[in-house]
Amino acid sequence: MAEQVTLYTNPMSRGRIVRWMLEEIGQPYKTEWLAYGPQMKSADFTAINPLGKVPAIRHGATVVTETPAILAYLADAFPQAGLAPAPADRGNYYRWLFFTSGPVESAVISQACGFTVPDDRRPMVGFVDMQRMMDIIASAITANPYVAGDAFSAADIYIASHLSFSTRVGSVGSRPVFADYIARMTDRDAFRRASAIDDEARAAQASKG
Repeated sequence: MAEQVTLYTNPMSRGRIVRWMLEEIGQPYKTEWLAYGPQMKSADFTAINPLGKVPAIRHGATVVTETPAILAYLADAFPQAGLAPAPADRGNYYRWLFFTSGPVESAVISQACGFTVPDDRRPMVGFVDMQRMMDIIASAITANPYVAGDAFSAADIYIASHLSFSTRVGSVGSRPVFADYIARMTDRDAFRRASAIDDEARAAQASKG
């Protein structure tokens, strides 16, 4: 696809994850910055994402929302970047990408909001207790050099970003295995470029009050 990607984002959002992905791809893209509040809930943007939340992307006529879906889409739209395994080897890639976005994120948010699942309702929810959830992630990121096997992929971008934020704010316990994985995954020029762009935008945003 020759069309340029447009990223709708805010420097204090999961859009940072998508920017990292776009920097890994290495193709030109456009950024549309949106402020939290009325701008993000405007008719123009809710036509793109009815929830009025970022990130979202537009690629030609295609609009994609939800961070892991965006990552998976971009990996397929720009296969030359090598950010997804071959289709026959995508078991772990899909498994851990969506395990993190589903059960892990649900557990983290529930804990952060102080929600406690009653024991008699536990079978209804799609996640287990936080300790066990983190044990599962720890096993996944140490089984191979990268979570999907022997090569860096979009799943590593998502998981490393999630772990980095969650450990920084204390929503998951600090573990050496997490620190090692985060350090290895983020020691990349694309990550540094992406972070610099969002950090600069965040500073500019703060200076405006």
